[in-house]
Amino acid sequence: MPRLLILGGTAWLGRETAREALARGWEVTCLARGESGDVAPGATLVRADRDAPDAYAEVAGTRWDAVVEVSWQPRHVREAAEAISAGHWTYISSVAAYAPTRVVVAEDSLLRPPVPRDAEVDGSLYDAAKVRCELDTVATHPDALLVRAGVIAGPGDPTERLAYWPRRAVQAGDHAMIEPAGPSHPLQVVDVRDLVAWLIGAIEAGVTGAVNAVGPQVPFEDLVSAARDAAVSTGARIRVEHDRLGDLDVRSWKGPRSLPLWVADHGGPARTGYHSDARFLATGARRRPLAATVADVMEEEIALGVDREVAGGLTRDEELALLEELA
Repeated sequence: MPRLLILGGTAWLGRETAREALARGWEVTCLARGESGDVAPGATLVRADRDAPDAYAEVAGTRWDAVVEVSWQPRHVREAAEAISAGHWTYISSVAAYAPTRVVVAEDSLLRPPVPRDAEVDGSLYDAAKVRCELDTVATHPDALLVRAGVIAGPGDPTERLAYWPRRAVQAGDHAMIEPAGPSHPLQVVDVRDLVAWLIGAIEAGVTGAVNAVGPQVPFEDLVSAARDAAVSTGARIRVEHDRLGDLDVRSWKGPRSLPLWVADHGGPARTGYHSDARFLATGARRRPLAATVADVMEEEIALGVDREVAGGLTRDEELALLEELA
């Protein structure tokens, strides 16, 4: 039985990776503090603080068949790469590592400047930290697989960005809901289940180098339409121009009082939406339609309760107040 070590494994993507590997006959160990949640049933948790000098003591003596690293902290990535031996190494990076653009981005396209090697990083440096992590990974494991993931969605997504739209469509029913009007940057959403199925297959096939793990490019309004179709929402679509949304303090992409995953296209470059999926498909990726992901997320939202408090997006009360102001 091949052995997989996941550096992480208690948060969403790591746990889904472990679940897929276990289903395909791997023995899975997850090294983590164990504070983000539980490991997938059947996986072994090795508790460790990656800031500690002996963080990798329990796993460094084993020759792993494969390692998957998910951190964006360069020191953690570098020290793990140097301490642990593996037949195949994967680093989960991000399309955010690329310089912003609006032309199709292949894996050999320009990356952002990395943070300095020993820099302390926080969330504001995430993009540049991912570049540094890639560099430090291949310095020790030159044949590593670098998974430059785009927007990941699906059941269990803690960001709930995609979930906003089917949840809101269910809440709205035959009443109006707000969406952006005017040009928006496209989306490339990949379902987490499709991503991890490809990932374990790529590891088993020995795929190396960088791969853009992204969904097909779709217009933003397709997401809204898929959500409304799944919820059988028949209310009016109140399309509001970008500038007017800004005047109303409605934000883009994520966070409170936002329209999640929306980015207005003012003619400039973007961080997401323009990444080639050719190598992803050539190395075995199989992707379900966006509508299927949206429908599954909607079912999860209904089970959890569409009126519960969530971290991001407009609340229904905020939206109703805006609809009244726009009337």
